[in-house]
Amino acid sequence: MKFILNKILVFLILFLSTIKGEAVENPKIILTTKYGDVKIELFKDVAPNHVNRILELSKEGKYDGVAFHRVIDGFMAQTGDVQHGNTKKGFNAAMAGTGASNLPDLTQEFNNTSHERGILSMARSQDPNSANSQFFICFEKAPHLDRQYTAFGKVLEGMEFVDKLKKGEAGSGAVTDPDIIVKITVL
Repeated sequence: MKFILNKILVFLILFLSTIKGEAVENPKIILTTKYGDVKIELFKDVAPNHVNRILELSKEGKYDGVAFHRVIDGFMAQTGDVQHGNTKKGFNAAMAGTGASNLPDLTQEFNNTSHERGILSMARSQDPNSANSQFFICFEKAPHLDRQYTAFGKVLEGMEFVDKLKKGEAGSGAVTDPDIIVKITVL
């Protein structure tokens, strides 16, 4: 009897550890620009709250029509100001980059993902816990951002379309007549 109970216990331990250790597939989105579709994997395993925010706002269509208001050649393209950056709903070029969603700011989820070409990361103010809806896509390596900003995704396909985004002014990166996110589709 003891032998059978031991076998059952071993089986249960192995079974439960297999379930818990099972890899969960990270969600993916398509960010559509006028140049083409950008397929992105979201890192729910390292930034679950940030990924949930991106998914929530995407499903609600909040990013549709939002400008890439700050684009610095060789560095990054920033978007996601759903308050002032929506070109279909009260776009304000002077205020773009200062707004957020009506949801609370997120607590940082800094992680070991390196900021390199194609990485998506949340924009924020000086307060590390101020990320809300804005994010950026890196054009090149930016190691000074590592563990200072929450990296939450990576471009899988279509980085050539991100490269085509209209670049901003030298220094500030502010873009006159900016390109937009046509829509984001959750796969």
